[in-house]
Amino acid sequence: MAETAETQVESGKQAARAERRAAKLAKEIGAFAKAHGGAEGQLAYIGQRGARIVLVGEDGGWGDLVAPSYALAESATRKAGITMHDEFDGEFAAKVRTGPYEWTRMAGIQIGGPSVRHRGTRARHDPNERP
Repeated sequence: MAETAETQVESGKQAARAERRAAKLAKEIGAFAKAHGGAEGQLAYIGQRGARIVLVGEDGGWGDLVAPSYALAESATRKAGITMHDEFDGEFAAKVRTGPYEWTRMAGIQIGGPSVRHRGTRARHDPNERP
């Protein structure tokens, strides 16, 4: 009998912890939405790490959060009250506005972006190199 009571108490603690985590994520989602004039989102399962919540603001700004489980991510987005998409399809993806930083990160070695630099080394300026 004692094990059953202890198990119920532990289950209650885990549920309360998950509820607090969902509320915290919902607050972060709400802050993002407020800063970007509203937001829409999409959930992606990322294995043992949980779920990625991709957010796209009405102004084209974007960001993401990671929840420890898909169920918790769903709960957080419901609490935040944002529109959710099943897929990151063309219409939804077209709302994302990328800047120079993202383009250099995506292009990487092709244009000498940050991914070309190796850890522990600094970019060196070659005085003979033409601008």
